[in-house]
Amino acid sequence: MMGKYKKTKGTTYLAVGLGMGFPLGAVLGLTIVDNLAIGAGIGLVLGTTVGTAIDSNKN
Repeated sequence: MMGKYKKTKGTTYLAVGLGMGFPLGAVLGLTIVDNLAIGAGIGLVLGTTVGTAIDSNKN
């Protein structure tokens, strides 16, 4: 049972990273390069990276 909760915790950090990276990337994309898609893509990549890094440090 403990293994089940440990596994869901890892996906939570990834979800938090994506949830924060997408809107921040979209805002920065509209501000800097005036393109929502480029900013959102960069935000998703950074959010995935941060979420995975936090997950690997917690384990």
